[in-house]
Amino acid sequence: MFHTILIANRGEIAVRVIKTARAMGIRTVAVYSDADRDALHVALADQAVPIGGPRPADSYLRGDAIIAAAQATGAQAIHPGYGFLSENPGFVDAVEAAGLTFIGPSARAIRAMGLKDAAKALMHEAGVPVVPGYHGANQDPEHLAGAADAIGYPVLIKAVAGGGGKGMRLVERPQDFADALASAQGEAATAFGNPAVLIEKYIQQPRHIEVQVFGDGTRAVHLFERDCSLQRRHQKVIEEAPAPGMTPEMRAAMGQAAVRAAEAIGYAGAGTVEFIVDGSKGLRPDGFWFMEMNTRLQVEHPVTEAITGIDLVEWQLRVAAGESLPARQEDLTITGHAFEARLYAEDVPAGFLPATGTLAHLAFPESARIDSGVRAGDTISPWYDPMIAKVITHGPTRAVALARLSAALAGTQVAGSVTNLAFLGALTRHAGFAAGQVDTGLIGRDLTALTAQPMLAAETVVLAALAAAGAGQGGAAEGFALWAPLWQTVVLEQGDDRFLCAIARDGSGWSVRLNEGTHHAEHRAGSWWIDGARPEGTALKIGARVSVFGAHTVTFTLPDPLAVDSDAGAGSGVVLAPMPGLVKAVFVEPGAVVEKGARLAILEAMKMEHTLTAGRDGTVAEVLAQAGDQVEAGAALIALAEA
Repeated sequence: MFHTILIANRGEIAVRVIKTARAMGIRTVAVYSDADRDALHVALADQAVPIGGPRPADSYLRGDAIIAAAQATGAQAIHPGYGFLSENPGFVDAVEAAGLTFIGPSARAIRAMGLKDAAKALMHEAGVPVVPGYHGANQDPEHLAGAADAIGYPVLIKAVAGGGGKGMRLVERPQDFADALASAQGEAATAFGNPAVLIEKYIQQPRHIEVQVFGDGTRAVHLFERDCSLQRRHQKVIEEAPAPGMTPEMRAAMGQAAVRAAEAIGYAGAGTVEFIVDGSKGLRPDGFWFMEMNTRLQVEHPVTEAITGIDLVEWQLRVAAGESLPARQEDLTITGHAFEARLYAEDVPAGFLPATGTLAHLAFPESARIDSGVRAGDTISPWYDPMIAKVITHGPTRAVALARLSAALAGTQVAGSVTNLAFLGALTRHAGFAAGQVDTGLIGRDLTALTAQPMLAAETVVLAALAAAGAGQGGAAEGFALWAPLWQTVVLEQGDDRFLCAIARDGSGWSVRLNEGTHHAEHRAGSWWIDGARPEGTALKIGARVSVFGAHTVTFTLPDPLAVDSDAGAGSGVVLAPMPGLVKAVFVEPGAVVEKGARLAILEAMKMEHTLTAGRDGTVAEVLAQAGDQVEAGAALIALAEA
């Protein structure tokens, strides 16, 4: 067994690997960029080495610097985590050439599955069912359009070297094919340096079910399936294991197909074989097709660990150290059900835009497994994926596991950045999802309901006002006057709403005036009671904000009474950067006449591209940024002439 390993990654996966390595008595070496100097994975590792600037290309993608760090610290092996260099066969070759062990599959296996078209041909030869489509080398637009006609609409255009939904377009009509193809090829070229695409039949009621496999280079086993159908823009949101509605016949067929796929390439380590499933007529052994193989550990691996009782990182380390498979197929069983929800810093009302911010407060319930790479006080950086944590629950049945997930999310508290926490909670309460009626279109169909803002309850405002005034904590509201109550005014803003409250100490608690009514509040045994009832939620004041945590977190702003209101720029037609990022392209010049909704620029931030459009008809007056500029949130990029 290794005595020291280096982890060529950051965030929650680096923390995850460190924990298992420590339990096995293995020293760990972390690497970090300038932006991650004070990160959690750096603090937890036995040793840490700086490798460059905040941009991934200057740090976590520098294979030479990572290998040099491993050699300098005496590490015998490198664990790649996921993302970055985890599926880079050139990096694997370099690691082995340096006399180190790569904790993962061989470069040959990664190359075999690295291009979707070649992988599908290989799987077809191995007897693994593949989706009808065109996977050839001819990339002529007319040829690809003809292939789409032959396959039959609707079709999916997918980047050959793609992943994460980039370079993917759904085309439902022949007349839309040319524009979709150009868009997909452009995005693929930007993201992967390879514009080649393939064309596949689009499954009408698709489910995304993947099988966890593990091999030792000769034999492989499967650790059952995960359902990852709850997606938005091809990005997984909540995963579960096992898949709802799975039959023994379907599980056996999928498992055998996944093992054939792994053994066909001599796979070693943890990997995932992803299948697209036609859920229109239930789960049937003849209704699934190979999509791709991820030659690494997956983000959602904890749900497999929860139902099997197996530490997949431990297996990775043991097999990489030369051991054979730790278990036979007949030794593996499923116990209960598990869910994982991905908690992100993102602005859901603004279209799920990635967000930044300092996590002024972060707390999770002890009832759930939390995989996280951040702590309270850490900053969500614009340089990397904005994940805050993965919330994982397990139960004897799917219903119990889902109820535990819903409760765990309701008990999660985040302040300092907007998050998708309320959206995740709404998903756990979705009737169709609770019934196991899942497919990849569920979120899109019900997005309005899932993102609806609940009506603000009076007790929520009262809780916020009490926290703002410091009631129960020795604040100004603790004072009293001899002959009459001493009222303190509190102003709260939430979105476009403004609440004027007044608070005074009375004999048995506090009186809170809100709108036309007065509410009575008492602080008993660490909890607030309002008008004789104990409301759900707790309030916390941090700086000029008050957050009320509960099933739906509400954040109020305390306006600065000395601030001067200004409407400067309102309606002026100035296009601002919604977050820090890199300007990838600018499509207009001064003097250009544009219509409302026209594409003006593309901003790249947090591994995603965001198209900025004109908010009204007009003429471009100024272009204030160029392709290649790194801009801060709120920076003016393009200005339209006054209407």
